Order: sequence, then structure tokens, then C-alpha cells
Amino acid sequence: MFLMKLQKKISLGAVIATASLMLVACGSSSSSTGSSSSKQVINWNEASELPSMDISKATDTISFDMLNNTNEGLYRLGKNSKIEPGIAKSTKISNGGMTYTFTLRKDAKWSNGDKLTANDFVYSWQRTVDPKTASEYAYLFSGIKNADAISAGKKPVSTLGIKAEGNYKLVVTLEKKVPYFKLLMGFPSFFPQNKSVVEKYGSKYGTASKYMVYSGPFKMVGWTGSNLNWTLKKNNSYWDKKDVKLSAINFKVNKSTTTSYNLYQSGKLDETLLGSEQAKQLSSSKEYTPRSGARINYLEFNQTQKVFQNKKIRQAISLAINRSQLVKKVLGDGSLVAPGIVSKGLASYHGKDFTQDAKSYDAIKSDKAEAKKLWAEGLKELGTNSVQFTLLADDTDAAKDVSAYIQSQLEETLSGIKVSVNNVPFKTRLSKSENGQFDVVLSGWGADFSDPITFLDLFTSDNSYNNGKWKNSEYDSLISASKNADAGSVSKRWNDMVEASEVLMKDQGVVPLYQQSQATLVKSKVKGVIYNSAGVNFNFKDAYVK
Repeated sequence: MFLMKLQKKISLGAVIATASLMLVACGSSSSSTGSSSSKQVINWNEASELPSMDISKATDTISFDMLNNTNEGLYRLGKNSKIEPGIAKSTKISNGGMTYTFTLRKDAKWSNGDKLTANDFVYSWQRTVDPKTASEYAYLFSGIKNADAISAGKKPVSTLGIKAEGNYKLVVTLEKKVPYFKLLMGFPSFFPQNKSVVEKYGSKYGTASKYMVYSGPFKMVGWTGSNLNWTLKKNNSYWDKKDVKLSAINFKVNKSTTTSYNLYQSGKLDETLLGSEQAKQLSSSKEYTPRSGARINYLEFNQTQKVFQNKKIRQAISLAINRSQLVKKVLGDGSLVAPGIVSKGLASYHGKDFTQDAKSYDAIKSDKAEAKKLWAEGLKELGTNSVQFTLLADDTDAAKDVSAYIQSQLEETLSGIKVSVNNVPFKTRLSKSENGQFDVVLSGWGADFSDPITFLDLFTSDNSYNNGKWKNSEYDSLISASKNADAGSVSKRWNDMVEASEVLMKDQGVVPLYQQSQATLVKSKVKGVIYNSAGVNFNFKDAYVK
């Protein structure tokens, strides 16, 4: 998940996935306390703009956070990503784990008063896998009967393995085992959509709060599609509205942590991200809240360009960057040196974390002498003595600091290199990345669920998120085996993923930099806000101001 920023602890067969949870507290801008609805308001900071509210097209953490709190799927992911009832009251699994029958609650409604039925799920899933929609998350439906064939244009959407039996029974048929299937049911890409609303608004659907209808605890107001503030208001049509205590959550985008901290200090924000120096100075505060994330930030090369098709050039760039200094001196927010392309603490098997098995040391170490050697060899192979490129990155304070640091590291170490930096709004960076309009991009991925495949899937040849177009047939075969022939064997599947990770790292397909953690301040008045490091980060359903 982009930005994402990026980000569950549940058994996946014998794979035990671990993740961190955090209770994030914040308060109303009012100084008074109490539990009346007029005081159940929090003011929340966002680091970047909101790109989309279209369930089929959203790709980033901010969009998914908003969708998760304004809509709901068959399940809801609670503390430690525990599976909790959502629109589905009960689930029956049959046919050796290949058929799921969900019984839906009859009191579920859309915010416009329409009944929410099984057909809303059928329509939503078919819309997402339909090639005409061009959903970048369609690949997550792989394993559901005919999903891959539909996405490839080989079968009609009507053949997807999902059907409504009446209004309140939904039957999903798999064509292969999906170890993390239940986690997916709590992810926004699998939420229902109201067909009449989608068709009514057409291309405007999900582009502003008024071009949307909501099925979750809150409904959005005030988002125009490009403005930097919006509000989530309690949705009185929500089936479980009695347990929703907040009356509103006000969101404001502040790309500068200096600005957001000043607003926090003046009582206009109840949560703020902290920059490196701020984190160091405020780490002893009782309101200091570090959020560890299942997110890896990395450099991605546009490998349609000849220079980046050269492995030695890619390796030299990686070796020239001192990641330890990056996380300690530049970020200073608790982020870790990237252990590889998969985040540490996401999943473990036979007592070992995935990153212990998938050894990636050579791909993440710093070695200036080796960098210079490989660089010279790469330039010779290319028949040139210089390379010039632009590094694309977000325009947040953190991204500016990281991109400037990388620029200085490369230019200080590698002879004949010239790096320009282009810091752009998050939404623009996503668009440029998706369209291949970059030389090198500072990108990131946050786990959508607690399984290594959420990272590894990205770099298969045909994945829509493989923006750099790195290709490796051995890698593709290993990922395919993990999802097909070996899907029913925990050990074989694990080994496939370990080997695939090692192939990607040995070829330096991307350059992992750091596993992101965010230092924040939050007011102590608000309780019950759930933060999960993998998948959707924030769940405000049970939050309240004390």
C-alpha cells in the first residue's frame, strides 16, 4: 500500500504473523472534558492529501484509512488485526476450505438509506476485477474462482466466484487456497459498493465526498477532491451506531511538522507527526507515541532506461547509501535500517522471522569502496563516464530530508553522477510512478496484511505496482509456486517466498532503505483508537474522548 505510509497478529496456518498495535490518544480542541456528543470530536493531522475514495481504485494508506472508517466489509479488523464481525454476522467454511458462505446482517444500510445486500458485494468485486476499471488492486483477488482469467480479459466478470443467494447470503468460491483470505475480507478493496450510486456519479464517483455513499461508522463531508481538510461525521445509518461514540473527526493536511506541532501546541490539533529534532526533544513526553510500521521505503529504478538495466549501477547506488546514518541522523524517529524488501516482525515460521530466513545483507549494506568499484565497472559497460538522473519524491518534510540525503551520498561517493531532486505532492508522485514518469523514485509499501506475499507480489513481471518494470523469470516462478502449487503447504510456500526475496535482493531489483516508524504526539484524552501496523492503519470506530 503506497505511502503510505504503508501499517496484525493472526495465525495464517502455521505462519504466525506478528505486528504492533498502538492505542493512539488525542483530544478535542475544547479544554473541557466529558462524554456528551458535542465534546466527542477529535482533530487529526495528515501528512499528505487524500487521493481517492473509490474503493476499486484507491491505492494508498490515507485513502484506505478514510475508506475503512466510512465503510465496512464482511469483517472488521480490530486490535492486533483480530477478525471481528462486520457486515457478515456469521461464516461457514466448506469444501475443504474452498467455499465461504457469509450470512449478512439485515440491519446494514447505506448512508442514503438504501439496504445493503449481498449484491453490493458481488457488484463491487466484479467492478474491481473488471479490466475496464483498471484497478491496481485487482491482483489481490487472485485465488477467487476465475479472478485471474477475468483480469486478463479471458472470461466475463459474471464468472467471478462470488454470488448472492437472496439479499443476505453471499457465497465465495476459491480456485486455490488463500492462507490470508479472512484478512483480505477486512481490507477496503473487498468492501461493498452501491451500484446505483456508482452509475449515478460515473467518472466523478469517489472523487469528492459528495460523490460517494457510506456503509461504515462515519460518513465524509467537506472533501472536494483537492482541498486539504475534511471531516468524518458519525453515520446514523450504520448498523452499530450505538457503539460509535465520536460525533466527528476533523482532518487537516500539514506537510510541515513545524506547522502541525504549532497547531498541536495551540490546541487546534490533537495529533501531530514529529520531525527528527522534534522527536529527540520530545521523546520523554507522556504524549509521545511512536508508531512502528510494517512499511519499507525503497528506491525504485525505471528499468526501461538502459542505465538502470545495468546491475552494477543499481548495486553501486545501494552500496553508496549509509542507511544507519539515514535512520539515526536524518530520520531520528525510531525507523530501522530496512532488513530487506519485507518488513521485520510481519510474519514468522518455525520460530524465525521472515527476515532471518531471507538473508539480504549484501543488498542493504553500505560499502563506499565497493560502490566506487562497481560504479566504474558499470559505467565502462555502458560506454560512458557520467550518469545524470532525477530522484522523484514526496514534498513532505521527511521525504525532502531523505531525498536530499540520498542525493548527497551518491554525489559524494560516485564519480560522474549528477542527481537532481524533484519533490512533488504525494498524489502527483503516485501518478508519475504509476505512469512510469520517473528515473528513480523514493517509494514505499506498507503491508496490506500480515504475510510476506504482500511485499513480494509487487515485483512480479505483470504486477500493476511494478512501476520500475524489473523482470526476473526465476522470481516469477517462485511467486507463482507460492500461490498455486505450494499454497497448501506452509513450509514449501515459505521457502518459495524466502528464495524469491533473495533473488530480488541479489539482483538489486530495488534498493530497500528503511523500515518506517513515525514519532507522534497525541493528546491523552481520547481512548480506543486502534492502530495496526499492517493493512489499514487506523480504526476510529471505538474511539472516544474521556
